[in-house]
Amino acid sequence: MEPRLNFYKEAPELMNTQMELKKAVDDCGLEKGLIHLINLRTSQINGCSYCVDMHSREAREDGESEQRVFLVSAWKESPLFSARERAALAWTEQVTLISEGGVPDALFEEALSHFSKGELTKLTIALGMMNIFNRLCIAFHAIHPVRSGKEA
Repeated sequence: MEPRLNFYKEAPELMNTQMELKKAVDDCGLEKGLIHLINLRTSQINGCSYCVDMHSREAREDGESEQRVFLVSAWKESPLFSARERAALAWTEQVTLISEGGVPDALFEEALSHFSKGELTKLTIALGMMNIFNRLCIAFHAIHPVRSGKEA
C-alpha cells in the first residue's frame, strides 16, 4: 500500500502539538506498560497495522513479554493481566467503540475502583490521542515499517 500523503509535512503545527500531547501522556504518571497495552488494544480495534506493529515493538523493547503482547487481543480470556490492566482494557474498548452504546455506568464505576478520577481522565486522553494517530495512519496509509513479511 502506497502512502497517500505525509500528514507531518502537510500539517506540521498540528502534528507538533499532537507529539507534545503524546509526550505529556507518556509522562503523565500512568504506568508505561499500561500505556503500551492500551495503545496496542486501541490500534487492534481500529485495524491500524502500522500502530499495532509499532506499539508491539515498543512494548517488547520496554520489557513487556511476548506472550502478553500476543494476548492483548484476547485479554478477557487470559489470566496474564491484572485487575487494573483489565479495567483499562475494558475502558479502552468501550471508549474506542463509543458509538456502540456509550460508556455504561457499571463500566465507569469499575474503572473508578482501579483508577483515581485524575488517572481515568489521563487514560481517556491517552485513548483519544491513540485514536487520532490510528485515524491518520489508516486514512493516509502511513509508511509501514514492515515490507513483504520481513522487518525493515
